[in-house]
Amino acid sequence: MRVLITGGAGFVGSHLADALLKRGDSVVIYDDFSTGRESNIAHLAGRPDVTVVRGDIRDELHVNRVMGRVDACFHLAAAVGVNLIVEEPLRSLTTNIRGSEVVLGAAEHFGVKTLVTSTSEIYGKNTSDTLRETDDRILGSPLKVRWTYSEAKAIEEALAYTLWEQSGLPTVITRLFNTVGPRQTGHYGMVVPRFVSAALAGEPVTVYGTGEQTRVFCHVHDIVAGLLTLWDDERAHGEVFNLGGVGEISMNALAERVIALTNSSSGITHIPYEEAYEPGFEDMQRRVPATDKVKELTGWQPSRTLDDIILDVAEYQRSTGTR
Repeated sequence: MRVLITGGAGFVGSHLADALLKRGDSVVIYDDFSTGRESNIAHLAGRPDVTVVRGDIRDELHVNRVMGRVDACFHLAAAVGVNLIVEEPLRSLTTNIRGSEVVLGAAEHFGVKTLVTSTSEIYGKNTSDTLRETDDRILGSPLKVRWTYSEAKAIEEALAYTLWEQSGLPTVITRLFNTVGPRQTGHYGMVVPRFVSAALAGEPVTVYGTGEQTRVFCHVHDIVAGLLTLWDDERAHGEVFNLGGVGEISMNALAERVIALTNSSSGITHIPYEEAYEPGFEDMQRRVPATDKVKELTGWQPSRTLDDIILDVAEYQRSTGTR
């Protein structure tokens, strides 16, 4: 197939491109390079089965021109990362809402099957033992910028589902939980590469808040395998699936594990959320995915441990000088 990846120069998108090419597909990488990086796809330069298109997903004419020449679409492009959402809320909202409307509208027009990558942010402050696809969303005030990303991705999910329900467009929705691995940068607030970067430099590993908030992390290679497994299964059409790892860990324990695995002399410091982001910032104290649905349908489950993730990120940062 000739596959369009919006956000294909991003962290997850570039790994997805690698996997599709390995399968024998050709890829069209569509990215505005605002958060995607040339270095993520430099190894693909010159390949006849790779086309790179610089463009904004809000550009309806441009997106339609590209969509009309592909067989399939993975819609990954989005304004992501807590730092970016807080610092540039208006651009983030228009990219995530208008951009998804344009991409999904073009997919409907040309009849292109589309997989949408949503987010665990959908669940907001819901602290259930494990978050299931049918669980309620619990969000703060819409006036708090922190929650705008969740709202925008919920609209994206609703658009994708409605197109499946009303027009029969094959769509699959995936909610990604804390995806980590090589090529991810800590610049936009991603915690594991940020911790690893500090540890490798011998600088204090800075934990936001009390550090007792917990997360579960999943290696990007496992996530990409999950995306492709769902893509290949027609039973996934019109459905939503969590994709995430196993092994709940607090941010304090994560910092300690990063320091140990990198043989670092770094200490751990804490700063309030208000200082890290903005006054009144709210975070989730717990976010643990239930992945029974995807496992029961396809057999997918993550194979890499948290230690694997940390060591891969550390090796990438050492070899590239990326922070």
